[in-house]
Amino acid sequence: MDKHKKKTESWREKLARVIEIGASEDRLSRGYDFLITGIIIVNLTVSVMSTFDSLDAVYGPLFDFIEAVTVACFAVDYVLRLIAAKYIYYKKPEWRSIVKYVFSFTGIIDLLSFLPYYLPVFFPAGAVAFRMFRVVRIFRLFRITAYYDSLNAIAEVVAGKKQQLLSSVFIILVLMLGSSLCMYSVEHDAQPDVFENAFSGIWWSVSTLLTVGYGDIYPVTMLGKTLGTVITFLGVGMVAIPTGIISAGFVEQYNRIQASATVAKEQDIHFIKFRLESKDAWIGQTVAGLRLPHGVILTAIHRGHEVIVPRGDLALEEHDTIVLGAEPLRDSVPIDLKEVVLLEKSPWNGQYIRDLDISRQTIIIMVKRGNRTIIPKGSTRLKAGDTLLLHTKANLAGSTTMEI
Repeated sequence: MDKHKKKTESWREKLARVIEIGASEDRLSRGYDFLITGIIIVNLTVSVMSTFDSLDAVYGPLFDFIEAVTVACFAVDYVLRLIAAKYIYYKKPEWRSIVKYVFSFTGIIDLLSFLPYYLPVFFPAGAVAFRMFRVVRIFRLFRITAYYDSLNAIAEVVAGKKQQLLSSVFIILVLMLGSSLCMYSVEHDAQPDVFENAFSGIWWSVSTLLTVGYGDIYPVTMLGKTLGTVITFLGVGMVAIPTGIISAGFVEQYNRIQASATVAKEQDIHFIKFRLESKDAWIGQTVAGLRLPHGVILTAIHRGHEVIVPRGDLALEEHDTIVLGAEPLRDSVPIDLKEVVLLEKSPWNGQYIRDLDISRQTIIIMVKRGNRTIIPKGSTRLKAGDTLLLHTKANLAGSTTMEI
């Protein structure tokens, strides 16, 4: 790979880290997260305010300008994600990474958030229809849930309970269809203009089962009122089922977070660090080529504002800060790294690293299993007795936070 191409790929990799959800330590990435969040909120606020005729008459040109700027930002964000797709979906070829993003839910929402705004320029006849698609940009609010752990928990609970939720929705639909047909059969002769077909019964069952009760359609016969009473009671139960499922999901999520902090035996581990200067022999060597003493492990490399998990083919550079781990010594300098030993009842036992409930402030740097040292990957499956080396700012039970 020539120097220019290598520089371009390095830029694309850094771009991917910036536009993706960043850890709190990465100020540039977090700044981008806040910027996009702010643009989404401003765009939607203007869209709502422009529907008021009194405001639109006074501030219409300003609203149009703000909309043009924010939509342009959405377009730029979409292009940047296409450029960085290779490093966002790093396990796939570049063209497949781009296709995966374009046809993903977030990719489609990102595209529809700006494309309808520009389509009337090329197809003036469809301006009214294209304007309707602008409403889709409200779905960009779902991106905000990914930027914050507290909001992201909602998506995790819904995703984890999707099978139960789908089952409850199926039950509601079956009950809705059955009640509508029953009410149509009972009330059609008495109210042929009101319950004129099965769809009229469906509208009644929807408003009844979901406890809305608009009152535009209601039974008048004794049998119909009795059936309506029973169905109303069932409707209360049907609404309670998905509510209970989601509530139970939040309780389980909270218990998992609590268990992760209490069932693992944890102790501080001590490390040393040093900075590579211009005359050091390690500059230009790969991690695999270093001749480290027995029992000494290179655990992390600080390069600028980045913390790099060392790989065998990674070449060291001038001004890199090297972090070495060895047997804990009383006079060693503590840094913000934690050693966690997984117990048999730990919720992480048997889990793949990619499936862990873990904060974005925590990075698994290394897994020690017996005499083996494993560089963690998403496909690495943890076992009881594993010793995990964590780079974290989270408060874990029985530990203290120390600065590097």
